[in-house]
Amino acid sequence: MNGSENKKLKDFTDEELILEFQQTNSIEAYNQLVARYKDPLINFIYKFLGNRDQSEDVLQETFFRLYKNKNYYTTIAKFSTWIYTIAANLAKTELRKRNRRVFFSIQGTDYSGNEEVEEIELPDETMRPDTYADSVIKDKIIQNALKKVKPIYRELIILRDIQELSYEEIAEITGLNLGTVKSRINRGRTRLQKLLKHIYHE
Repeated sequence: MNGSENKKLKDFTDEELILEFQQTNSIEAYNQLVARYKDPLINFIYKFLGNRDQSEDVLQETFFRLYKNKNYYTTIAKFSTWIYTIAANLAKTELRKRNRRVFFSIQGTDYSGNEEVEEIELPDETMRPDTYADSVIKDKIIQNALKKVKPIYRELIILRDIQELSYEEIAEITGLNLGTVKSRINRGRTRLQKLLKHIYHE
């Protein structure tokens, strides 16, 4: 594929890209979708699972499902809704597996069953060191608080407040009705606010 064709693909909508992938098996179209969604999806999955290695595995499986099951997508839904549904279902499956592994394991690193791995993020070079440190601390506090919110609320909070999806998109992704989505988000936010208030006032 020449440069002009590559540039044209970059201008495609998500729905046009998946259609191109379905009709021509274009690896370039597939790669464009991966490039667009790898960062927002890993952010969503990691916020939900709280474990980098497991999140990377779920992300890879999500894109494998996209590649393998591309023809299951239909234009009645937004592509973003479809790919988030795949990622959300895989993340929830991974969380259930992890909980089972912890339940049957003699060893555990903490009472929540979460294996904590200390991770070092590469800093944004445009950010002052003190600002970056403050940002990392706040992110860590929020991540730890999210772990204490029940998964049924956590998923919805992340989709709405971090990924900034609409209530309607979240309803499609989760299969819940709109009223339930809004109610659970409100309950989850209330729980998260209480946790953050407690942490900040310690």
